[in-house]
Amino acid sequence: SGFVTEKRERAARPSRSTGKLGKRTALCREIAREVAGLSPYERRILDMIKTGGSAADKRIYKFAKRRLGSHKRAVAKREDIKAVNSKMRAKQAGAN
Repeated sequence: SGFVTEKRERAARPSRSTGKLGKRTALCREIAREVAGLSPYERRILDMIKTGGSAADKRIYKFAKRRLGSHKRAVAKREDIKAVNSKMRAKQAGAN
């Protein structure tokens, strides 16, 4: 096994932080979503969530995948629109 040494904690490389969502970008996106609202296909996804049904998740995924082109993007969009829906429902419940 060789000479026993202490494992040193190495500083994280800058390349590791690529793709992380920054505060400024998150704020800009939030404001843009507030001002512009949902796009027509996102509204359709929201409608599918509301109507529900047994295989709603799969149908939403297939629809989003066709529009966005990849599995990863489709799944992320589905979760994003679900979050928007739950936020809207929470807002509505708070208003009543």
